[in-house]
Amino acid sequence: MLLSEIIQDLFVEKMVGSLNVNITGISYNSNDVKPGNVFVCIIGGKVDGHDFAAQAIEKGAAAIVVQREGFDNLGVATIKVDNTRRSLAIMAARYYDFPQKKLKLIGVTGTNGKTTTTYLIKSILEHQGATVGLIGTNQNIIGRAVIPSVHTTPDSLELMQLFTRMIEAGVEYVVMEVSSHSLELERVAACEFDVAGFTNLTQDHLDFHGTMENYINAKAKLFTKAKKSVINRDDGVSQTMIDISAGEVITYGINCESDVKADNLKLEEQGVEFDVTYNGETSHVFLGIPGEFSAYNALAAVAICVAAGFPLDAVTHALKFAGGVKGRIEVVDTGLDFTVIIDYAHTPDGLDNVLRTIRGFAPGRIVTLFGCGGGRDKTKRPIMGQIAAELSDFCIVTSDNPRHEEPRLIIDDILEGMTDSNCEYTVIENRFEAIEYALDNAQAGDIILLAGKGHETYQILKDRTIDFDEREIVLKLLAD
Repeated sequence: MLLSEIIQDLFVEKMVGSLNVNITGISYNSNDVKPGNVFVCIIGGKVDGHDFAAQAIEKGAAAIVVQREGFDNLGVATIKVDNTRRSLAIMAARYYDFPQKKLKLIGVTGTNGKTTTTYLIKSILEHQGATVGLIGTNQNIIGRAVIPSVHTTPDSLELMQLFTRMIEAGVEYVVMEVSSHSLELERVAACEFDVAGFTNLTQDHLDFHGTMENYINAKAKLFTKAKKSVINRDDGVSQTMIDISAGEVITYGINCESDVKADNLKLEEQGVEFDVTYNGETSHVFLGIPGEFSAYNALAAVAICVAAGFPLDAVTHALKFAGGVKGRIEVVDTGLDFTVIIDYAHTPDGLDNVLRTIRGFAPGRIVTLFGCGGGRDKTKRPIMGQIAAELSDFCIVTSDNPRHEEPRLIIDDILEGMTDSNCEYTVIENRFEAIEYALDNAQAGDIILLAGKGHETYQILKDRTIDFDEREIVLKLLAD
């Protein structure tokens, strides 16, 4: 494809050199450049792609896209744009022949519940006979092929490549988690969603967004890109999402009057059930995952599927067959007189939700093992400490993914929220040893919650990433 074709949708500020150049691919990482590629200089949080323009040319790049001045004499075609991130998304879409337009896109955003809701939607659609691709935190799925995911939402170039693979595999619908990072970083700039859903919003990612207002505004961007917006009316920022929505709005809720309304909610150890009404029709929902937040996830999935055009009765019937999601209230079968539950809860709201759910059916003590991630929002650490202390009988404070931070300093931040609590706790910095301690000291009827890691099978330390699958660790320790 000629460079002139690839850039025709861009807002170009300046061009140097000939556009009559055949382009063999697109790259934004100089290590991946192949001869004939166009190299897009992305400004990142730590690395600036403009610093690698010369290296990309040495490796054979035939053209460079920049957003900074001072790149007029590179010896190859150079295009200056206002925003290289957005330009990358637009170029990738055209280069791969607009695969996003050949698929029905369903996007879900929110602080908590995105992963579970997308899996529920996928299950419902497949029950209707649809071929579904999934993009999200746990993994990307194309038919039966499972592809590990690096980001909740892939970078725009990888996203178009993934869409292309899905089309080749016969996928009709793509259900994807859309993170606030991806919206802010223009990863979905070339996408229009058939349906976009909003689960909820609580404190998270302030290390990246800076303020809650910025975080809200980032999430809201999704609904400017959707033909239909499905909004949780019970959430405090729902009106913001409704006001910004470009297309039709369908609300759902349990407490507030909504288009898709749940009534007669029952929360039980085996799961949740309720009646749901839409357009004058009422149907019954059962989902075998406990907790009020599971009811909201189920209701969101129902609302999104009816917004996508599926009949209410068919949607609620299909939901009965939906299973749980790895790392979300996942019970590890120990065969012993205590229970181990793994959950991804890594935000204050997430931890509060799962602990209140467990409190509803716990026969004995709740023992909560948790930490907080390094290099992330520090302000939530004492909040999570306070929540864990208030809703647990015993806490084991340990590491999560400490990254470049000292684990003990992260733990000290957590302990600030636990000092005024009567809850007993201990500190064991090494997470493996913390799990071993929890199992060794378990009592009959205990529920041991391993919070924060969920589906992750690794731990990110300062100098390396290690294998760390808590399911395997629990079973190994019990076997030993």
